[in-house]
Amino acid sequence: MYLHIGNNYSVDLRDVVGIFDIENTTVEKCTKKLLERAEKEHKCVYTTYEMPKSFIVTVKNSKERVYISQLSAATLRKRLKEGGGF
Repeated sequence: MYLHIGNNYSVDLRDVVGIFDIENTTVEKCTKKLLERAEKEHKCVYTTYEMPKSFIVTVKNSKERVYISQLSAATLRKRLKEGGGF
């Protein structure tokens, strides 16, 4: 099953490690480091040019990817419960 994370982007649920609220998690130093490292290593995928509200961490074939989404973590959780958002 896939989760629609905004603007024609979807992720395979088998690859999702976590869905995080940007506002609440970026106050922690370790989260800031994670996002900075992902950006520096070109592992960030921006699904929008709007204000980001959440990020989704995925790992597939030992390759990490961080998706930055304009959708809130609560909206993404709701989509999960409803079958992926399609």
